[in-house]
Amino acid sequence: MYTDEMLESIRKVEARRAENAAAEPRRMTADEKDKLLETYHPDYITEQFDTIKIGANKGEKAPLELVELLQGKSRIDPKEINLDRIDYDVDVLIIGGGGAGSSAAIEAHKAGANVMIATKLRIGDANTMMAEGGIQAADKPNDSPAIHFLDAFGGGHFAAKKELVYKLVTEAPEAIQWLNNLGVEFDKDKDGTMITTHGGGTSRKRMHAAKDYSGAEIMRTLRDEVLNRNIPVVDFTAAIELILDDKGRAAGAVLQNMETGDILIARAKTVIIATGGAGRLHYQGFPTSNHYGATADGLVLAYRAGARLLYQDTLQYHPTGAAFPQQIFGALVTEKVRSLGAKLVNADGEVFMHPLETRDVCAASIIRECKAHKKGVQTILGEGVWLDTPMIELKGGAGTIEKRIPAMLRMFAKYDIDIRKQPILVYPTLHYQNGGIDINTDCMSSVPNLFVAGEAVGGIHGRNRLMGNSLLDIIVFGRDAGKSAAKTAKDAAMGALTLDHVNKFAAERKNAGIDTETLSPKLLPTYTHGNPRWEAK
Repeated sequence: MYTDEMLESIRKVEARRAENAAAEPRRMTADEKDKLLETYHPDYITEQFDTIKIGANKGEKAPLELVELLQGKSRIDPKEINLDRIDYDVDVLIIGGGGAGSSAAIEAHKAGANVMIATKLRIGDANTMMAEGGIQAADKPNDSPAIHFLDAFGGGHFAAKKELVYKLVTEAPEAIQWLNNLGVEFDKDKDGTMITTHGGGTSRKRMHAAKDYSGAEIMRTLRDEVLNRNIPVVDFTAAIELILDDKGRAAGAVLQNMETGDILIARAKTVIIATGGAGRLHYQGFPTSNHYGATADGLVLAYRAGARLLYQDTLQYHPTGAAFPQQIFGALVTEKVRSLGAKLVNADGEVFMHPLETRDVCAASIIRECKAHKKGVQTILGEGVWLDTPMIELKGGAGTIEKRIPAMLRMFAKYDIDIRKQPILVYPTLHYQNGGIDINTDCMSSVPNLFVAGEAVGGIHGRNRLMGNSLLDIIVFGRDAGKSAAKTAKDAAMGALTLDHVNKFAAERKNAGIDTETLSPKLLPTYTHGNPRWEAK
């Protein structure tokens, strides 16, 4: 399966393993990091961005693929939609069935609201399910939310909204307790104390995990709680347009059955967008670790309704996506692998960076090693560097990998790669949407009664996210969005339903000279045959 070149490189890695495992690479200075990012990180490649010509963020930059969708044509003609025929009538409509949407539904239901989830796939088909490494919370004696704040705020290049970071870190310990009480099986010592580890950019061991399938365990528990509460979930039904009332407040959504194409009208006193990320847009041709439905739908819907975006020009490329074998190209190799002791080494077996730098710095370092230093390992789909997983058991003892990262062991074992004995080849993969819809501390967007939670939010993480803070934010902000939406719905006055904003946006497109036929939201990616970079059209 390996080429002769790869086998020769593996021999070099093996020859230096003991030396590399014992060495402690230095961390970069702030100036070195800034120069590295400006030179090699994909967010700095100017030709891959365009200027938004219409809407609340007119004049600002965004990735080419996102601009096309933000300025795309609506999937509906308002004249053909009968808003008098109400198919669903609820207090709180939640668009998206992942961790944020499920958390919101649980809390809104607990508050007495009539809640419904609409999701274009199935409940649980979300990036939450794909998350592996863990969830951060400062709940140990040598840690504090203040230290967590400094790590998160600094890791995001001091660009996050401080009030959102404050909410994230101060509500984190309770979020862990809430999940634990719901039944999430966190890793624990014999005395019941939760086991915690480091993540990239963290100064304390505050990563709580369930082996290396933390997101799946959390999503399983949340989904079961939603279903046990008999909260209605409308699967395979996408939101294709928001509905406002005549006062400009969110008042529901136009839904489309993904199987039949039927149009359905959901009226709601408040709406929560929890549609997740954008990895399946494959920005700049990168592979992705995201689930099939991650196509930035929530950003498009909210933007057309008048909501403002924040940091829409910044994405997270997870440094360690699988680069080989091709069957799992782009699949996530959790940062936990590095927190357990594995280091990144180049084709010559040299450690070229500290393994727990922040994700953007780590991704840019790998790209530099391959593109500028020419020390990457060539594969049929591109190139990569080695993540020397046998170091884990060299440091932690035999059995550590099977105990702490069993899913990773199984994923590679399917292709006859034993990560206890062989290094794995990795390269950055499109992982997280740092930017999104701007919200206040009540989780409301600039559109009244339109709330947002999870990866669709911008401003929580600034321009880079630390490991474990996304599973945290879907719980913290999902719960808070549910509470806020339910509270608002109690006293919400609803005017006449309207789709005038869709007509207004169409007029803006025309006036700006935009005549593309791109329909948005995208809903699902379309893949072309024979494209080694998995480019979505």
